[in-house]
Amino acid sequence: MLSISILLVLSSGLAHAVWNLFTKKSENKMAFLWLITLPTTIILLPVLIWELMNVQLTWSLVLFLCMSFFLQGCYTLLISKAYTYGDISQVYPIMRGTGTLLIPFFSAIFFQEYLSVPGWLGVICIVIGVFAISGMIGTGRKVQPVNPLALRYAFAVGLCITGYTLTDKQIVQQFSPFALLEITNFACLIVAGSFVWKKGLIRREWQKNWRTIVLGAVLSPGSYLLFLFAMTLAPLAAIAPIREVSTVFGTLLGVFLLKERQRLWRLSMSLMITIGIISIAVWG
Repeated sequence: MLSISILLVLSSGLAHAVWNLFTKKSENKMAFLWLITLPTTIILLPVLIWELMNVQLTWSLVLFLCMSFFLQGCYTLLISKAYTYGDISQVYPIMRGTGTLLIPFFSAIFFQEYLSVPGWLGVICIVIGVFAISGMIGTGRKVQPVNPLALRYAFAVGLCITGYTLTDKQIVQQFSPFALLEITNFACLIVAGSFVWKKGLIRREWQKNWRTIVLGAVLSPGSYLLFLFAMTLAPLAAIAPIREVSTVFGTLLGVFLLKERQRLWRLSMSLMITIGIISIAVWG
């Protein structure tokens, strides 16, 4: 089961990095997020209705669903702001690294899921790597400072990721991943739609970037759906840091496709992240 969950998480990480690249390249971030979310929302609506009719809705489950909805809505708002003010190869690692550091800690508290010593060393490697890529760690000319506004938004996104990941771990014990994904879709549609619906931005974004929107409509829900299924097969403390392989993919895409700076520095830190991921996957 663990090997299957690792494969799911690695696939999730690649898909997540690619749709984030598309978001960074889009003209209007909110309109892009709204458009890539709409198709899956329509497809999964019957699944959510069936689930609500057949699952016993306890007060605790309803509370967790509301928390997930709120955190996903905040995530949608904040991620568009982060990419407006910062490079993907700087902002993306901060967002992912914050969750990498916090999720194993809270998983031990809430779920009694503990990493081994090599596993925690792997987490440390990942955290150092992602924050070094972002420019928060390092000295001299190698490191380009992060825009302070982008930094704040990226940290806020990381806190949202931590919150909804821990919450969704509870939900998938009682609720199917497909139905949970639909809840998050509604959060994205409502938040993003409130900013772009009356301004003609949706049509303009579609006309300019319809190809990446079509791909993003598959990769965005697919990336989190793969991770939700992985959470049903393996401890969250073990698989959440492994998902940070998306940081490596995101850095590679930012460096080679978007021509972002500090190539050697960011690539060497990507290697450190990879070593940390291997440590968790093999010995964690």
